[in-house]
Amino acid sequence: MIRRIFSDMDGTMLNSTGHVSHRTVVAIKKSKIPVTLVSARAPIEMQETVALLGLHSPQIAFNGGLIFNPLVNGIDVISERYVDGGVASTLIGAVTSRFPQVSVSMYDAHNWYAAAVDAGVQMEQQLTGQTATIVKWADVLRDNARVFKIMLITKDPQIMLALHAYLKNMALPGVSIQQSGDYYLEITSAEAKKSRGIHYVLDRYHLVSYDTAAFGDGHNDLPMLKLVGYPIVMANAQPEIKAVAAYVTASNDEDGIVQALQEYAPFQRK
Repeated sequence: MIRRIFSDMDGTMLNSTGHVSHRTVVAIKKSKIPVTLVSARAPIEMQETVALLGLHSPQIAFNGGLIFNPLVNGIDVISERYVDGGVASTLIGAVTSRFPQVSVSMYDAHNWYAAAVDAGVQMEQQLTGQTATIVKWADVLRDNARVFKIMLITKDPQIMLALHAYLKNMALPGVSIQQSGDYYLEITSAEAKKSRGIHYVLDRYHLVSYDTAAFGDGHNDLPMLKLVGYPIVMANAQPEIKAVAAYVTASNDEDGIVQALQEYAPFQRK
């Protein structure tokens, strides 16, 4: 029997409009299996889905950089791994100077910040329903700042390649640089891994891998998918992600989680 479900959000739990469908909510609640969301999103961007699913146990944000319990008003932080404020300041300063056409924003545990409402910020606001707080970077990027994610957005593939190469060459300490989808480059702590959050949940609830299933669609889901007993991959995933799947379900726009819960044998109670 599967005793815990782990699920990515964008491209997996959420449809292309950034919302969880009513069918998915009903199917998950009917399954009575506890769910941990494992996302690159910030807790504020996970709130709607957490509330709709009625989740109360540990959730994982910022690709494993923050493990938290959801509260009625806010979060209870369990564990955190963040980018040093000085390192974040150096990185953002370099990107804004060298790549002024790239949208730059960043997150602490509770807020989303940007220096201006540009096209990238507008796109993210539409997707998540959140509103960025407009700041001067010097006011928030102090040495003691806890930066959980720096988000860089560009729709130009050549700029994305150049940006990725430039940041790798900077060789900043303690950071992980990952592309998420075609338009997003996300910088988190090097210790922020989805697998870190999953290990915490496994230990806390005395679970082994074959007690668990995971849903995912992206490269940053691979550590999660390889940890669980039943890796389930969405039809909208790339072939290399599908290659690790025990089961390939329908796409995120076709309620793939619902299909798996209804048709994949390990979910069927005996």
